[in-house]
Amino acid sequence: MAVYFTADTHFGHAAARALYRRPFASVAEMDEAMVARWNEAVGPEDEVWHLGDFVVRRGAAEAAAVLLTRLNGRKRLVIGNNDPPAVAALPGWAAPAVHYAEAEVDGTGVVLCHYAFRTWRNAGRGWVNLHGHSHGRLRPPLPRQADVGVDAQDFRPVALAEIFRARRGGRRGPA
Repeated sequence: MAVYFTADTHFGHAAARALYRRPFASVAEMDEAMVARWNEAVGPEDEVWHLGDFVVRRGAAEAAAVLLTRLNGRKRLVIGNNDPPAVAALPGWAAPAVHYAEAEVDGTGVVLCHYAFRTWRNAGRGWVNLHGHSHGRLRPPLPRQADVGVDAQDFRPVALAEIFRARRGGRRGPA
C-alpha cells in the first residue's frame, strides 16, 4: 500500500479554471482529467489524504458522493475552507474528516492541514508540513514544506518521496 497526498481539486468549480489558470476547456473536462490522473497514480489499496477543498458547487455533497466512488484508494479528508459539513460527513471517507492530522509515512513524520504553517510540531526533528490552499502560489516554500494541491502537482495525487525528490533534483529524502 502506497500513501498519496492531494488538495484543492475543486471538482465542479467553474471559476477554478480561470482563478487558477487550469488548462481545461470545460468543468466536465477538468473533472474527468483529474479523475483519470488520480486513478492512474493511485491503486485500489492505496491511501490518499485529501487536504481540503474536494468539491465546490451546488449540490456538493451529492457530487462528492459520486466522485468518491470513482476515485481509487482509501480516501481521508482534512477539511478545507470550501468543504461543507455534508461533504466532510460522507460515508465514502475511510475515517472521520479532521481539520489537522499527523502521521508517519515512509519513516517521515508529516503534519497535514489545508493551510500552510510557518512552523509546526517537530519541525526541528525532521517532520514535514504538507498543505493545500495556496494553489502553488506560495513562493518560495519553506524547507520541509510542500503544497500538494493539484495546481502544484500536475492535477494528481503524489507520494511523499516524489514531492521532495523534485525539489532536490532526484536525491532521496525530504529537503
